[in-house]
Amino acid sequence: MIRIILIDDHAVVRSGYHRLLDAEPDMYVVGEGASSEDANTLLASTEPDVALVDLSLKGSSGIEAIRGMLSRRPRLRILVLSMHDSHGHVMQSLRSGATGYMTKFSDPNEVIEGIRRVAVGERVFSRDVSDVLAREALGADDLLMQLTPREYEVLRLTVNGKPTVEIARSMHLSPKTIFNYQSRIRQKLNAQSDFHLLQIATAHGLVEATHVHPDGSGETAC
Repeated sequence: MIRIILIDDHAVVRSGYHRLLDAEPDMYVVGEGASSEDANTLLASTEPDVALVDLSLKGSSGIEAIRGMLSRRPRLRILVLSMHDSHGHVMQSLRSGATGYMTKFSDPNEVIEGIRRVAVGERVFSRDVSDVLAREALGADDLLMQLTPREYEVLRLTVNGKPTVEIARSMHLSPKTIFNYQSRIRQKLNAQSDFHLLQIATAHGLVEATHVHPDGSGETAC
């Protein structure tokens, strides 16, 4: 029996997958939560085999949640299920320890089979994610791969309008540390201005549509 926890900030999504997975004879959902804090609590009380994790969590970062869960339970298998399908999101999730990555456009039966495969240690990608990885492999190196997973998250949260204090709180770091990360990110990406940094982030799929003005100037930058 595969013991599963569901970590997603949308209760409707959790409820739907809870019913779907519990209907499988070899799967049992032992808990669900909306944040990295919920995930850590569940790890201590349920001893899951697989975590199905979204990247956008309530008050926290999915990538940070992955790192935190694996630090507490190294043998846990993590399958990301996210709306984000950019190369950067996929690769940073894998670098943080995720076993597989699927988008929420995936057929539910594909997700079920993906859980079975990651439970035995296989790498799993939905077809759209495999296409993204293949296109990137044939093209130039991803500029954002210069960033560590934590730097990537700081950049993503910043260009999507999160205040420094909120980023620090969600990542359990000090505001000064976040400022230092932002400075290091500018240096690594050779960003000459806040607008240039926003352009880079937008080109690599980090900026949500609601955070970009029609003229491309964006609402926020670090």
